Amino acid sequence: MVSFTPTEDQQLLISTINRYAVNDVRKVAHEADEASTPPMDVIKKGWEIGLVPSAIPEELGGLGELSALTGALAAEELAFGDLSVAMHILTPALLAYPVVLYGTAEQRESILSLCIETDLAPVTAALLEPGIFFDPYELKTTVSQKNGKTLLCGEKAYVPLAEDAQWILVYARDSESGKVDSYLIEKGTAGISIQKREQLMGLRALPTYRVRFENVTVESSSRLGGAVGINYEAILNRQRVALASLAVGVARASFEFARDYAKQRVQFGKPIAQNQAIAFMLAEMAIEIDSTRLMTWEAAFKIDKGEDATREAYLAKQYADKMVLKVTDSGVQILGGYGFIREYPAERWLRNGRGFPTFDGMAIV
Repeated sequence: MVSFTPTEDQQLLISTINRYAVNDVRKVAHEADEASTPPMDVIKKGWEIGLVPSAIPEELGGLGELSALTGALAAEELAFGDLSVAMHILTPALLAYPVVLYGTAEQRESILSLCIETDLAPVTAALLEPGIFFDPYELKTTVSQKNGKTLLCGEKAYVPLAEDAQWILVYARDSESGKVDSYLIEKGTAGISIQKREQLMGLRALPTYRVRFENVTVESSSRLGGAVGINYEAILNRQRVALASLAVGVARASFEFARDYAKQRVQFGKPIAQNQAIAFMLAEMAIEIDSTRLMTWEAAFKIDKGEDATREAYLAKQYADKMVLKVTDSGVQILGGYGFIREYPAERWLRNGRGFPTFDGMAIV
């Protein structure tokens, strides 16, 4: 029988991040959301926990090894504090982990050193594209051969921290073969333009940008993995697991707040938690969260075993998208009128939860 009981090291990591989420992140999350400004002191403290450096193998200059299950545990706890802060801290992983998995020796040497510094690594990745129906298998951003050059053209959306990034890992489809690969593009390369910051309903404390690529010349050394390339499906699976874990963290935060409120809020002489409708709603929220977590852990476990986790990761992500919206909406309902007031976190969790179906490519484990 498979056991998902965290190891001693994993449990220590969970406890550390939980304390950080509750004692540091929660205190600044509301003000950061209202001001649409990242709480950099708190984010720096979160980066110093060493999640990304500890996922880089020691032989590559890091502190440990890459584990999807450990990453899923960490992502949930970070999102329990605040989703914007969690994604901010994890943004460097969007580039670092694919480089660890598929980078050439030269790419690993030049890139990974940025990701083990004490300061937040100035790197990001761009997968999502603007449009109503985004399909990661039919990217509109393409690479093509013209006059002996490889040119990258297209537009990406929701690219976190793009304005300050020294490197962007860009996913693009070969215009001839249709194969999706990723390319390491350095800041200042001709043809790249960072648009003004996006104004989103959620993630208001995480700066995201649209990035345009107009005939960007791509050198052969820029293709991640060189001539071999990448396992695109495996990267998508890791992204799906990460987003599902983050969704569990957001939903859990909403549930626990609503549960505690329902125990304390007294109407007609008894806590509203004793009302059958409220009790059933809370029970359903708990069931949905636990179900999604186990689906996510199963996918992460298969990834770490080196098995094909496409089915499990896809189902976990799809289920998580619906779960987090349902749970955070229930959290607002349980708070009644207070749920609609911005001074309470329930509406922020709902806004963030609503966005998960559109967050493709914004996190990875």
